[in-house]
Amino acid sequence: MTDIADTRRLFAKPQNLNDAYGPPSNFLEIDVTNPETVGMGRNRFTTYEVRLKTNLPIFKLKESCVRRRYSDFEWLRAELERESKVVVPPLPGKALIRQLPFRGDDGIFDDSFIEERRQGLEQFLNKVAGHPLAQNERCLHMFLQEESVDKSYTPAKVRQA
Repeated sequence: MTDIADTRRLFAKPQNLNDAYGPPSNFLEIDVTNPETVGMGRNRFTTYEVRLKTNLPIFKLKESCVRRRYSDFEWLRAELERESKVVVPPLPGKALIRQLPFRGDDGIFDDSFIEERRQGLEQFLNKVAGHPLAQNERCLHMFLQEESVDKSYTPAKVRQA
């Protein structure tokens, strides 16, 4: 007698309208929006608005909105690499060639470059924040939810409330 795999369907409970259209059981939405270039000359840089919406219990705020610059993203990536067991994805590149003088465009302040970088930063944050181990890192919570990043903080794990 030969063994035949059981291919019958599992019977799931029927889905009602609340299940289909109600809020998801767990969600984490992070958007990087509204780039703003500030400053003049060599002190010029672009900041991005980072918006978080979640119902995950690990986050103390269910909604937050902060402004971050590219160097803050670099800090977060370095902290996660140093403190967590997570393989951290790369950030969008530094664009060194765009910083050369006499290019005939706005270089790193060109609208198309800022939009490309914004998309890359949003992808980076969603990959990182979606990882269960990264969600326990204090640096991620500080980056997403506190008005300013304290780069002299003490690394630690976040406990659920």
